[in-house]
Amino acid sequence: MDIATILGLLGAFGFIAMGIDEPARFVNPPSLMIVGGGTLMVALLRSSLAEFLSAIKVMGKTFKNKLDRPEDLIDQMVDLAKVARKDGMIALERQEVSNKFLAKGVSMLADGNAPELIKSSMQRDIAITRTRHKLGAKLFADMGEIAPAMGMIGTLIGLVQMLSNMSDPKAIGPAMAVALLTTMYGAILANVACIPMSKKLENQSELEGLNNELILEGVLFIKGGGNPRVLADMLASFLSPKQRAKIAETVG
Repeated sequence: MDIATILGLLGAFGFIAMGIDEPARFVNPPSLMIVGGGTLMVALLRSSLAEFLSAIKVMGKTFKNKLDRPEDLIDQMVDLAKVARKDGMIALERQEVSNKFLAKGVSMLADGNAPELIKSSMQRDIAITRTRHKLGAKLFADMGEIAPAMGMIGTLIGLVQMLSNMSDPKAIGPAMAVALLTTMYGAILANVACIPMSKKLENQSELEGLNNELILEGVLFIKGGGNPRVLADMLASFLSPKQRAKIAETVG
């Protein structure tokens, strides 16, 4: 689990709740339906059903921190390079690899595929993954744009209901609640949930893309039969200076 996402959401809603003296006053089903339901339906309107469901699935990445550390990937690839150089590519079949993208590369190495085929296949996977993540992030960015607009629509509905029932004092309060709470719900949904999730998905997609590029470079190097020590130095370009120093100590 990504503790930052959990703490961020709970903290944001917690601090908002601390400013509310009577929470029941801020619960309005019509406002929730206008903003929550309306935002989802307009987001669905902007995409196909398959894209919408795929984006909802991608959202889970904001709650799961499954990205491998690049320095760990480099250590693992250096070990794989040593095995391949000593015992041959076929020996890679016996190696346990948890990263799915690296596992694919290792499998292609063990099968004896040509470098050109390995490169084209893995590059295609990188591009497809980035596109899928981009669509997921875009959906939540769209929802961050839609939610305040739905809040404004709810505000107008509430004002119309209030103005059309000025002769009935009992109807003014509920109509005003809809007018004000829909604006609040829209702002909260956009700025506390949708936009932050969109940005986090973009960041995670970039980090995963860099990891995959690192893996691709390493797999092609292993295919060429290069020195494992040189592999570590080459892949260190993906790391920060501090991380490079640690890799140098590990390998050297």
